[in-house]
Amino acid sequence: VYALNVTASNDRYGVEIAWGFRTNCPKYLIETARGHKDERHQEPIVLLSPDRPGDVCFLPRRGEFAIEVAGLPTDVKQLTVFNSRDASVATLNVDTEHKAEHTFPPDKQRRDMPWRLHLPKAQATISIDGVTRWERTDLCPDICCWTPDQASWFPFLERRWLLTPYSRTVYGKPGEKRQIAFRVHNNLGRQKAVQLGLEFAGGKWPASLSSERVVLGPNRSAEVTVSYSVPAQGETRICHLRATPADDPGFSTYSTLIVKGGIAPAARPLTIPLVLKPYQHENEQFGYLPDYPVESQVYFDPKGQPFIQSGNGIASRQGGQWRMRDLADAVRASAPPFKGADFATVSSKIAFDRDNNMYLLATAGGRAALLCSADSGQTFSPCAIPGREGQRRTFDLEQFSGRNIPDGPPPILSYTHTASDPKLFWRRIHDLELFLPKRENGRLTIGDPVLVSKQCIGLSAHSGIPASVVSRGAKVHVVWAEATDPKEKAPGVPTFVATYDRQTGKLGKPELVGYGAPANDIHNSPSITMDSGGYLHALAGTHGRPFQYARSLKPNDAHSGWTKAEPVGEDLEQTYIGMVCGLDDALHLTYRLWRRGVEPHPASHYAALAYQRKRQGQPWESPRVLVVPPLSEYSVYRHRLTIDHKGRLFLSYNYWSTFWFYRNDHFGNRWAMMMSPDGGETWKLAETRDL
Repeated sequence: VYALNVTASNDRYGVEIAWGFRTNCPKYLIETARGHKDERHQEPIVLLSPDRPGDVCFLPRRGEFAIEVAGLPTDVKQLTVFNSRDASVATLNVDTEHKAEHTFPPDKQRRDMPWRLHLPKAQATISIDGVTRWERTDLCPDICCWTPDQASWFPFLERRWLLTPYSRTVYGKPGEKRQIAFRVHNNLGRQKAVQLGLEFAGGKWPASLSSERVVLGPNRSAEVTVSYSVPAQGETRICHLRATPADDPGFSTYSTLIVKGGIAPAARPLTIPLVLKPYQHENEQFGYLPDYPVESQVYFDPKGQPFIQSGNGIASRQGGQWRMRDLADAVRASAPPFKGADFATVSSKIAFDRDNNMYLLATAGGRAALLCSADSGQTFSPCAIPGREGQRRTFDLEQFSGRNIPDGPPPILSYTHTASDPKLFWRRIHDLELFLPKRENGRLTIGDPVLVSKQCIGLSAHSGIPASVVSRGAKVHVVWAEATDPKEKAPGVPTFVATYDRQTGKLGKPELVGYGAPANDIHNSPSITMDSGGYLHALAGTHGRPFQYARSLKPNDAHSGWTKAEPVGEDLEQTYIGMVCGLDDALHLTYRLWRRGVEPHPASHYAALAYQRKRQGQPWESPRVLVVPPLSEYSVYRHRLTIDHKGRLFLSYNYWSTFWFYRNDHFGNRWAMMMSPDGGETWKLAETRDL
């Protein structure tokens, strides 16, 4: 099975370019896959050949489904749906608006597939439930596969992701005995057996397979391992792990294992930028193969121990090994409202106080909670975050950003969605509230919140995960941006900072520190940190514009003036702030940066993952691109920048392309982590020994 990816520069939604192809391949499918939109995913099939008849062959959903066809030529009066035996299943009459539609009743025993929609003239826009728009219960949600030639159909969807990853590149000590795992998957709704075998390129060498046959239940997966010996220094050995369904020997695919003697390039400093290539990311290029969890960013407790949220639990180093502690086993809740409840985290952040207690944000049974652990994540006690049950809420808490360690439980921010604007998609309104947990008589308590704003634009945290709150001693500093009246034509989202004094119990007046362009855009979440002297540093978030930077004139005080907001660079198309402060009080900033008309995508634009630094008393340095994407057009990196107590930087990221085919084809995620041991001068892919 081979895949050919076709993209067109500056045509992310597939509306500018018409294309076709010839092939001598007897079996093929088309996967229609445009760029994403911020709405329900649909991939209508558009045909543009009115001079000839045409067919759309597809797998019909077993449940009820509809076919809707629009844009037909004026002289087309009927369409017909046939099964694979060419028996008519339905006739669709075309109305005066040149549209046709039909709803098919459910049938759990649909036979004679694929079906074929025949058009006398192949000009139409076609939507089919289960093929171009989906429910989660469909065979392959978000995957639009069809063919214009019924004879070319083959059971690809049922065999999708049969064997992954497609390749693995590993390095090791010469002569070392090692193992590598691959995943066999059954995408069918019934049991399937898969035959496995090793094939050698350039002669057989020492490698063996854990199993030559696996039997998988419906929609189940299993791991198989290849055991191998590492060749001599500088030598390379290659083998292919082949997978073939026992009931369909004509369908076969393989994964490639490349074994090299020596140290992986991932262990050395990178030549920046890291340029990803299609299907050749960190492992294929550098042998990056982390043994630590990569689903989210790493945090360090005051003793320097690393912790990572993974699945629904916490991963930590114990006895030289990474071990998982699931919240289902770790949370101790013996009283209402959480007795017997199942907890799930609602933020990937992990916070610590000065006494090395760990904190997570979670929910259970529709109620929000702060989880506290006094034993490095082995057990947690929940404390309810009161009020607003049943409303749409987002939470944030103070995490370590370089120079802040709370004396007690971390402050919490709650963003409750109160309104949207049907005319401005990104304009949202939230109530922003500050919770101040306390420890009283050995017990964690959370009282009523302090209202900060009723016009907060909200929190955008899938990339950057900006810091919204930072504290020192009794002072808690909050940064937020607000929605404005669209008639005002504001230069951006107004960004405010205010200080809450725990001793007086009062929240200061909001101080305007800058505007993040454009106005009324929830992407524009700001970020705040502080340096060793207590001076506050704030960035107004933007969406494709330069971030705006301001610093407080007095330490640990938001209400004695700020420097005039200034851009961190000229004409920078920046979004998604990640900011920390180093031991030398340098500010470190990561973000998505749009680049246009430059290599390696000179005919288009692309989104890079970039880094900037501001040394104490110096202006912001020019951006440095850290990661270049394999494909042009839109992307994000879901990046998260953290720092340890030695001042080392850790950047977790997950390349996410707008193109559905590229994301669909990769089973799992593409998370990776790089780190800088020297304040941003050099970067390398992180190994466990770096943690």
